[in-house]
Amino acid sequence: MNLSYADKPWIKNYDDGVAPEVEVPDYPLFALLEESAQKYPNNTAIVYQGNRINYYDLNALANDVAAALAASGFKHGDRAVVYMANLPQFIIAYFGILKAGGIVIATNPLYSERELEHQLHDCGAETVFVMTPYYKLLKKVQKKGTTNVKRIIATNVKEYLPWTKRILFSQFKEKKGGHRVDIDSSDMKFQDFIALGKQSPKIQTKVSPEDTALLQYTGGTTGLSKGAIAVHRNLAANTRQLMNWIPDWEYGQEVFISAIPFFHSYGMITAMAFPIAMAAQMVIIPDPRNLADVMGSIQKYKVSYFPGVPAMYVAINNHPDVIAGKYDLTSIRACVSGSAPLLMETKRRFEEITGGKLVEGYGLTEAHVVSHANPLNGDNREGSIGLPISNIECRIVDPVEGEKLLPIGAAGELLLKGPNIMQGYWNMPDETKTALRDGWLFTGDIARMDEDGYFYIEDRKKDLIIAGGYNIYPREVEEVLATHPAVVEVAVAGVTDPKRGETVKAWIVKKPGDTTTEQEIITWSKDYLAKYKYPRVIEFRDELPKSTVGKVLKRELIREEKVKAE
Repeated sequence: MNLSYADKPWIKNYDDGVAPEVEVPDYPLFALLEESAQKYPNNTAIVYQGNRINYYDLNALANDVAAALAASGFKHGDRAVVYMANLPQFIIAYFGILKAGGIVIATNPLYSERELEHQLHDCGAETVFVMTPYYKLLKKVQKKGTTNVKRIIATNVKEYLPWTKRILFSQFKEKKGGHRVDIDSSDMKFQDFIALGKQSPKIQTKVSPEDTALLQYTGGTTGLSKGAIAVHRNLAANTRQLMNWIPDWEYGQEVFISAIPFFHSYGMITAMAFPIAMAAQMVIIPDPRNLADVMGSIQKYKVSYFPGVPAMYVAINNHPDVIAGKYDLTSIRACVSGSAPLLMETKRRFEEITGGKLVEGYGLTEAHVVSHANPLNGDNREGSIGLPISNIECRIVDPVEGEKLLPIGAAGELLLKGPNIMQGYWNMPDETKTALRDGWLFTGDIARMDEDGYFYIEDRKKDLIIAGGYNIYPREVEEVLATHPAVVEVAVAGVTDPKRGETVKAWIVKKPGDTTTEQEIITWSKDYLAKYKYPRVIEFRDELPKSTVGKVLKRELIREEKVKAE
C-alpha cells in the first residue's frame, strides 16, 4: 500500500459523527461566550466552591470589564496580563480584555521575579489583573521601572465565594495565606473596577477574527520564554475542532471540572473555552493539588468531562480514598489527557475506577493547542497520541535534513499545519522563521505514523539519548518501567557516562512501603528492553519535580545530576 500523508489515512478511523473538516470560525473568540449567554442565559456557567454564576451574568461581567478598560484609556491592540489561579475573575478578565479589543497574556503565578519581569517587559503590557498573593511581587517588579505596567487591578480569592465561606476565609485563612494585602491608592480593587464598568458606557469595539487575541508564553525550556501569538481565529478554530471531536456531547447539558490551570494553553482551551462554547458548567478548582476538592467535586456535581494531565490521573489512581471506594467517580464519560505522555498503566487503572474513557491527546502552545487525540469510541492504540483532529495536516521529516519527507512508519520530526497554528513568536523574527516554514510548524517532537494514521511520539528531539552510538527514546523505557508493580511514577533521561557518552537513568517514585531495590528493577528491566536501552542507574525519590500543569521537569532532574557531578 503506497500511502502518503496527503491521503490523510487517519480520517477513516474517526468516530461516527466526527467530520473530517469543520468550518473555520469567522468571529472573535468571545462570540462563543455571547452565543451561550444568548441561548442559555440561565444555565450555570461557573461553579466556584458552591457559588454559581450563570451565562448571562458571566457575559455581563465581562462587558463590565471591557467598559472599565475603555474608560481607563485601554485601546484596541493593547496588552493586558491575567496573573492568577483558576478563579471566576480569571474568566471575567480574560473575556473582558478580548471584548475591549485587547490582547491577553496569561501569566504563571509560580513565576520567579526574574521570569515575571522578563514577561512583562517583553509583552509591554500596561494593565495587570492580579490575585492578591502575587501583588507584592508585581509591585516590586513595577517599581524597578523596567516594564510598562501602570494599571493594576487586584482581586481576592474570596470575592466570589458563597457568603458563609467568605466569612470563614476572612477569619481563618486570608491573612495566613498571604491573601490580605494593602492595595496602593494608585491601583484598583477588582470589584471597584467592575463598578466602574457598570457606570461607564458599554463599548462596541470591532474585533476581527484576524486580530491578535493572545500571547501565550512557552515554558522557556531552552532559555527565556517566548510569546506564541494567537489570533482569535486560531483559538476559536481549535475550540470548534474539539467540539467536533466529541460526537455525543449535549449542548447546555455537560459538566466540566476545570482543574488544570487556565494560564496554561491546554487548560485555557480544554477547560475554559471548550466548555463555554458548549454552554457547559465549569466546576472551577483553584488548586489542583487538593485532590479531595477535585474528587469531591466530581462526585457532587456529576462531572462528565475531565480534561487533565497524567499526573492528576496517577494521583487519583493511587489515592487511598479511591482505593477504599470512598468516592463515586462514575459520572465521568470522557477525559482527554494532554501536556505529557500518558502511560498505558495509568489509562487502564483510571478507566477501571471511573468506567469512562481516558484517551491521550497531543498539542503544544504553538498549536493553540490540540492537534491530535485518540477517538473516544474507536480504536485506542497503545502508546499512540491518536489521530490528527479535523482540519489538521501532518508530515514526518528527517530531523537533521529538515524538510526531507520520510516514509510511513519512519520516525522523524513532526510538522503540523492547520487553522489553530500560531502566527509566530512575539518580537522574535529569527525564532519564528525557524519554527514556521511555508505554513508548517516544526514541533521539535520525534514521531512516526502507522498505515492507519495513528501517530506515536517517540520523544522530544532534544531529549533523545545517544548511548554508545545507539538512539534511545526515553518514553519507551518509561512505558516499560511503569508496568513494574513497585512503580508509581517514573522519568527517564540521559546522563553523562565516560564510556557510552550518555547512559540511561530512571528516577522512580515507589509505592509506599515497597522494599524493591534499585538493582532488582535494573535486573527486571533487562527482560523487557534491549541491552543498550535498559537503565544503568536508578534513583528512588519521594516525588518528581513537576510544572504547574503536572509535566515532569526532566531538565530539573538533569540539572541536579550535573550539580552532583561537579
